[in-house]
Amino acid sequence: MSNRSVIRRYPIVSYFVLAYLISWGGSLIIGGPKFFRGETLELEDAILMAPIVIGGPLIAGIVMNYLVDGKAGLRDLLSRMVRWQVGLRWYAAALLTFPILIYVVLWGLSVLVSSDYAPGFISFGIMAGLFAGFLEEVGWMGFAYPRMQKQFGTWRATFYLAFLHGLWHAMAGYLGDSALFGAYWLPRFIAVWIVAMTAMRIILVWIYSNTGSLLLAQLTHASSTAFLFIFGPFGTPAQETLWSVVYAVVLWIPAAIIVARYGKSLVGRHPVTTT
Repeated sequence: MSNRSVIRRYPIVSYFVLAYLISWGGSLIIGGPKFFRGETLELEDAILMAPIVIGGPLIAGIVMNYLVDGKAGLRDLLSRMVRWQVGLRWYAAALLTFPILIYVVLWGLSVLVSSDYAPGFISFGIMAGLFAGFLEEVGWMGFAYPRMQKQFGTWRATFYLAFLHGLWHAMAGYLGDSALFGAYWLPRFIAVWIVAMTAMRIILVWIYSNTGSLLLAQLTHASSTAFLFIFGPFGTPAQETLWSVVYAVVLWIPAAIIVARYGKSLVGRHPVTTT
């Protein structure tokens, strides 16, 4: 059996193997030497790591679409990326949900716990959000989710993808943050990349499933990432861990409302075909 035949037979597994291989391998190549020497990774290291880490799901998504479905797969991918004619309420959900929640949680913590949580404004977050959201979702929602949804159904596919997307952050996150956060690293990782990530993916899948627009999925991810950078916070490891836990819990409020309203299918009466 040829390599392409194996890939076509196991497209989901092949996608995640390729995405992880690129992202984790790149992280180890760039950040590994300093990490294993006991040195702290600096901002410059993170800037070098970011393109290849984010390149994992992007490259895997494009390559797998071509290997599995040929040029037709790439045309379908592009058509979903330019599907912009959806209702304004979906744009509002994609662009406003996360900044509102992030701001409210930080404002509440600044009042109840410490002024260190007061939301700031770091313009770099706009670029970071667009970069992560638009490139990553080419793979996560552009390739992986539609096939996972066919195989496992919406509900399980959403949770599986959320977990694998969250775990994907582990290599770069551990290399870059473990020395800084120490004992707080694992609780913070679970809060941010497992608990919050699952709620975020429910919201994202809800938007995508009801619009068929990969563009909206990209905007949703971009909004989430951007405003996490834009508003902060930048406190002690304990403060950042507290913020992460509170935000993860609060993010489940809209996720739970969506599930209660739409059910585990996450779609309304007239769902849009997403493949």
